[in-house]
Amino acid sequence: MELIAAGITDTGIVRSNNEDNYIVDEKRGLLVVADGMGGHAAGEVASKMAVSVISDHLLGQQKFFGAYNQSYSPSTNNLNSALRLANLAVFEAAEGSPHLRGMGTTVSAVLICGNRLSIAHIGDSRVYLVRSGNIEQLTDDHSVINEQVNRNLITREEAANFVTKNYLTKALGISADMEADLSELTLLNDDILLLCTDGLSNMITDEGILEIILFAQEPAAICNLLISQANEKGGRDNITAIIGCFKEKKWYSSLVNYVALFRR
Repeated sequence: MELIAAGITDTGIVRSNNEDNYIVDEKRGLLVVADGMGGHAAGEVASKMAVSVISDHLLGQQKFFGAYNQSYSPSTNNLNSALRLANLAVFEAAEGSPHLRGMGTTVSAVLICGNRLSIAHIGDSRVYLVRSGNIEQLTDDHSVINEQVNRNLITREEAANFVTKNYLTKALGISADMEADLSELTLLNDDILLLCTDGLSNMITDEGILEIILFAQEPAAICNLLISQANEKGGRDNITAIIGCFKEKKWYSSLVNYVALFRR
């Protein structure tokens, strides 16, 4: 499966600084979004540290960190190991510096190996799958308001208007042993992934997101339109969007590349 991806982050209209960070690594099949939190610049420090540690851990093939979960593939376990290490790094940095105390970050990360997708997730940033003209949220928001929705205390329509909907129940770096939610699925030809922070998902409905994705089609164009639309609707928070499009590799692609090389 071939990955074609792009990502964009934007400060938004209301905020003065951007505490989001992201990674787009097509070669390794790694996509990550992180939305930091904390006083002053602490949120930006937390999200930047998280994405850096995750990337370095997976790139360097470092020693596995934490317990291996037999229910998941090696790729998912490696991704989970990277999040565990990032969690500890952010937590220890916050504990060791008074001006960083209490910082943390959301993280939604995916790792693609062949046609298999691994997901590791903490917080309320999201991973969506667009398939056959439909959109599905693959992650579950770790927020107080989402827990109330899951318990049928309020409807999703009511939740959209709550002021406290961004209060998190889990975030990377706020405790030493925070664990991510894990999941896996098989990718199909023409699948599209969206990873985003809540600065996007709070401003545009899932249906609105789907409409833009189906209209623009190309990853960078989709990201630009999503960010523009979120800002048009108020841009109340930092906005980050990553789009990953998947195409099956043709059996003759390697042969074509070989012939082209031979003719040089």
